[in-house]
Amino acid sequence: MLLVSRCLKTISIPILSRYQSCLSTMALTEVSSNKMFGGYQKVFSHESKEVKCTMKFGIFLPPQAENGKCPILYWLSGLTCTEQNFVTKAGAQRVAAELGFVVVAPDTSPRGCNIEGEEDGWDFGTGAGFYVNATQEKWKTNYRMYSYVTEELPALINANFPVLGDKQGIFGHSMGGHGALICALKNPGKYLSVSAFAPICNPVNCPWGKKAFSGYLGDNQEDWKEYDACCLVKKYNGPPLKILVDQGKADNFLPAGQLLPDNFVTACAEAKMELVMRMQEGYDHSYYFMATFMEDHVRHHAKFLK
Repeated sequence: MLLVSRCLKTISIPILSRYQSCLSTMALTEVSSNKMFGGYQKVFSHESKEVKCTMKFGIFLPPQAENGKCPILYWLSGLTCTEQNFVTKAGAQRVAAELGFVVVAPDTSPRGCNIEGEEDGWDFGTGAGFYVNATQEKWKTNYRMYSYVTEELPALINANFPVLGDKQGIFGHSMGGHGALICALKNPGKYLSVSAFAPICNPVNCPWGKKAFSGYLGDNQEDWKEYDACCLVKKYNGPPLKILVDQGKADNFLPAGQLLPDNFVTACAEAKMELVMRMQEGYDHSYYFMATFMEDHVRHHAKFLK
């Protein structure tokens, strides 16, 4: 059973997932709730079994959720972000309310785990989980964000909210764009749609990726390839995907060699994966860029989820 705490009340809901075998109860606590476009933007916290700490996620429930189950979009944020960046800056709720999408935005890493070095930099450790399952001793207990976003979080959402668990898409920005791409490519058929804003396309070949992967996964670069979209797309064997990517031409991380979109274009062409790569003149790496094209992305997902 799942215990859900709302307004000082606790109710029991059955849990239908592999986690039922390893735990008897899990607390889901409402942190905030705000009415928005006829629906509700909420934030919840819970104790995660995957990352062994308290995690928060934002969830937008459209007005249609009052009368039935809705398709679901998972958003993965970038370096230094929490669930709040997407909730307050992306502007997805209006079109999500129109189309009847539940939108879930988790945090980007475990927090408060008291691991030596986790607060030393903005591009590794706290706020920089890179959506991998760490294998190195220091990090492997808590830094399991890949399993958190692909297994534990969906099980929690499916058990507690009016969602269509078989109609889900995934998208994200920067590190989260990398996360969205690899989650879709590593799980054929799990996500019916995928898109990204300025994703880290080829982390095995960029400074951010090399730092994160060597720290979390060790020095064997063959292990790194299991979390690299350019490598994964070449061996993808599943239902057809149509990937949408928007990249700002004025993004300062583009000439710095952190994003490498051309490498992903080449890899998709070799794999015969359908990709729409839109290079947007004058736009940078910020949420101003994402808010501008957010509606396009949500409507892209609607083609496959509605």
